[in-house]
Amino acid sequence: MTRIPKPSGRKISDKGHKLSRRSLNVRELSPRFLIVCEGEKTEPNYFRCFRVNADIEVVGTGCNTLGILECARERRREAQRRGLNYDQVWLVFDRNGFPEQDYLDTIRLAQQEKIRVAYSNEAFEIWFILHFSYLDSALPRSQYFNLLTKYLGSYQKNQSDLYEKLLPYQAQAIRNAERLLSSYLPEHNPARDNPCTTVHLLVQELNRHLR
Repeated sequence: MTRIPKPSGRKISDKGHKLSRRSLNVRELSPRFLIVCEGEKTEPNYFRCFRVNADIEVVGTGCNTLGILECARERRREAQRRGLNYDQVWLVFDRNGFPEQDYLDTIRLAQQEKIRVAYSNEAFEIWFILHFSYLDSALPRSQYFNLLTKYLGSYQKNQSDLYEKLLPYQAQAIRNAERLLSSYLPEHNPARDNPCTTVHLLVQELNRHLR
């Protein structure tokens, strides 16, 4: 016969258990992002500054378009092997003179594999410019730097404080990016429509988890 131990009469607090459950729930609800960037510093520096209740892994590769797609695939496979799946995987890359077909293939293949894309044509800096003004004219990349120097007083490609400087104007940047994309409809071609960007889509996803 199995003996059932008698109650000790001592009241046991479940406070610790509640805290443990709460901590577990927070961990379970915190999404995991993988953001694989073409650039090695500018884009990673920007996205690492988001203060979010999420686990964000940002990788700067220095690879071409198809190269960053393969990097994202490998990291996702490795995470799956360890039982740590990503909730969202993003590619961040520019047109940047890459062959048109490579650029379009990267977008197409990524979407087929449920990898999201934050592309820019001509360069990532168009996202920064849209914080200050609506721009729908194709410009050389060098002009991007001139405009940002005008708006910011000074601009260095890899500076680490851009997120903080741009944050007060972020809502305007999102509106401008949406307006710019809609101007190319119904036949938007990411490789030819210059300028354009979908960086705001990633920004909006991260903003859903701000602290």
